[in-house]
Amino acid sequence: MSDNPIVIERVFNAPISKVWKAITDNNEIKKWYFPLEDFRPEAGFKFTFIGGKEGGTQYLHLCEITEVIKGKKLTYSWKYDGYPGQSYVSFELFDQGDKTLLKLTHTGVESFAAAGTDFEKQNFVEGWTYFVNKALKEYLEPASNHQA
Repeated sequence: MSDNPIVIERVFNAPISKVWKAITDNNEIKKWYFPLEDFRPEAGFKFTFIGGKEGGTQYLHLCEITEVIKGKKLTYSWKYDGYPGQSYVSFELFDQGDKTLLKLTHTGVESFAAAGTDFEKQNFVEGWTYFVNKALKEYLEPASNHQA
């Protein structure tokens, strides 16, 4: 099976330490992502959350951290309870002085194709676009919310 990963990049007007904390500190994650019960940026750590399209079916996500390079990269597996398929989500950070380039890559979403229309690639693209370009941006750059 060929995989055509989802890749979303954005430069945030925030230092790398702040972006790293936003994607690895459970108290920070809850403010822009899903309300995780617990989260530790450690290889082998497992976490779950419930999510789905607003007003649609909600699914139990099962994740396990597979790679952590402090301040640079966080990767975890992503699958759904009771459904076939497995994918991987990676957040990579690149220092750009007082700004940070975040590169999100989600590979393997095609493995969910047999699970139904809720698992179509476009839904993942829309979800990650929202989380990176709106939710995380507004969390990291609150002053810019008032700009046109």
